[in-house]
Amino acid sequence: MSDTTLKCPQCSSEKLYRDGLRYLADGSNVQRWLCRNCGYRFTKKSCNSSGAFQPLSRIQTQSLKTNFAILSKRQVCDCLTEASKNLTEVARQETAQREGTTTNQHEAKDKILQYAWWLKKKGRSEATIKSRVRRLKGLAKHCNLMDPEAVKETLAKLSQKNSTKAITTSVYTNFLKCFGLTWEPPEYKMEESIPFIPLETEIDQLIASCNKRTAALLQLLKETGARIGEAARLQWIDLDSERRTLRIQAEKGSNPRMLGISEKLVGMLNALPKRSEYIFNPNTKALRTSFVYQRARATVKLNNPRLKRITFHTLRHWKGTMEYHKTKDPWHVKRILGHKTLSSTEVYINVEQAIFQISNDEYHVKVAHDLKEACQLLETGFEYVTDMEGIKLFRKRK
Repeated sequence: MSDTTLKCPQCSSEKLYRDGLRYLADGSNVQRWLCRNCGYRFTKKSCNSSGAFQPLSRIQTQSLKTNFAILSKRQVCDCLTEASKNLTEVARQETAQREGTTTNQHEAKDKILQYAWWLKKKGRSEATIKSRVRRLKGLAKHCNLMDPEAVKETLAKLSQKNSTKAITTSVYTNFLKCFGLTWEPPEYKMEESIPFIPLETEIDQLIASCNKRTAALLQLLKETGARIGEAARLQWIDLDSERRTLRIQAEKGSNPRMLGISEKLVGMLNALPKRSEYIFNPNTKALRTSFVYQRARATVKLNNPRLKRITFHTLRHWKGTMEYHKTKDPWHVKRILGHKTLSSTEVYINVEQAIFQISNDEYHVKVAHDLKEACQLLETGFEYVTDMEGIKLFRKRK
């Protein structure tokens, strides 16, 4: 607030503003003024004993050497106490630590980038590179990647499953190999677990609760047992609607395959808009985000918490388990899922035995006297057994 009776002793400007009161050691106070023109600050006696405003007698410029001066945040003290020196030293150490942390983080990013390029030159897939980089970035938040002992301590402290730690250990071993280093890795063993296999009715309920694009994706995964990455890369040219077949380009070193699909799935796929060459969004992260939202809504709507445990890969486990249960032929399951070796298929044999602990050896038996009857039986799920007395025997589990 300006006062025209006052002028700045530095530039004689009348643009003055009150800058608060200053209390002195003798109990009195002075009004501080600030010149908005040159920034000069000065004081004057503001009140007499009766509280009335006292006319200006003289200008008193602020001085740090006066006996009545009180140190404020706007003044600088020439001498530092021992405590302030200690605080200054602590502040310097904290700054150095922060700078060191920043340097380590930048160094870790550079090393991880070099490792990713090393994997790229070795021909690793994008999915593999992204997965390993993600694990190393998570590890770099807790320790220095170039210090194997620090990595060991971090792994020991992390509250993760031994299977997860075993994978991280393997990735870090490969990371050190990139830079010509070695270490003595900790021993974490993979813990085998039986995957969750939902009921077919639960899968159908979930499919019915989703929008048409997600429903078509889930129906495709259910019938083919494809991975989500394989399904995301499907193009319209891979679909043969007349022959009801689907050509699947494999990932993760699996075998490509051409599988038959149902007429229902063909109709669901053809009902989707053809906005690009891909049937679905090739971005698997976007597909998962949409699916998780619709799955949560279906869980609440149907009041079935088991639906939350269904993932894209769950349908692959379900397909492998059901195919082995129907045929008892691991080679057939291997071909359907595109496995390179039979050892990858053995997990579904164990799952089938765990789920269907009581073996159901009861069958419906049918006979076919001609080719037409045999075709009808095969279309309804019967399997050929043998010929006897000029007729063909078929059976299907009850």
